[in-house]
Formats: sequence, structure tokens, C-alpha cells
Amino acid sequence: MAYLFNESEMPKLVSTVPGRERVFFVSKELTGINDMLAGIMRYAQGAASPYHFHKNCEHFYFIMEGQGTVETPEGITDVGPGDMVFIPAEEKHRLRSKSPLFYFEFQAPNRFQTTILDGTPDDLLWEKVDGKIWVQS
Repeated sequence: MAYLFNESEMPKLVSTVPGRERVFFVSKELTGINDMLAGIMRYAQGAASPYHFHKNCEHFYFIMEGQGTVETPEGITDVGPGDMVFIPAEEKHRLRSKSPLFYFEFQAPNRFQTTILDGTPDDLLWEKVDGKIWVQS
């Protein structure tokens, strides 16, 4: 059976560190699938992820609107609409918005551990619209 999800009906997750919102369309909680995690992200201007990496997880960003930068050990690269960013497992990275940023995010598998290199544990805390806390592993 196929599933149809509309963004307006999905739980929104808001970072406890201001400026980031996400809506998952594929997650273990929503679909029972633990092989991938996928959804959309919105960053306010100037918002950023912590500098981090994911053990055992390939990671993709597809930028749909706005301008930002991706930081890796090789340096900082500008990204914008139409750019696809691939981050191999255990690659250190940070995404920062230069303007309001809207992108699709895909991570596989969804059985990974995030290690923060520059930031705080709060960077991994997300509050659901209904007030429940979702903690990224």
C-alpha cells in the first residue's frame, strides 16, 4: 500500500536552538521504515547546524530555495537552488543559511549516531508542535 502525506498534516519539529524547522515524511515513527529518514528543512537566515558527523549514515541535501554554505574539512562551499550535497558517512559537516533556506534532506540508514564537534547537545533537541521532545540520535 502506498502512503500519501501532506506537509500541513505532518508534525513539525522545531529546534530548541532557534532558526531550524523540519518535517519528516519518512521515519520509523511515521512509516515503520528504519532504513531511511527523509523530509524537508527550513532554516532562518543565519541559522546553522552544529559542526558534526553521522556514524554509519549517508546524507544528502537538495537545496530548493535560498542560499547557504556547506562546511567540510576541505573548506566552505556556497550552495543554492538546484544544488545536491552528498555527505559520506562520518564526513564532518555543517550547513549554514545566508538567506532563508528550504531544502530536502535524506539520510540512510536511519540507524546512526550523531557526534557534535562544535555546538551543544541542545543542537540535537527538537520540539514537536504538540510540545513533545524528539531527540535526534
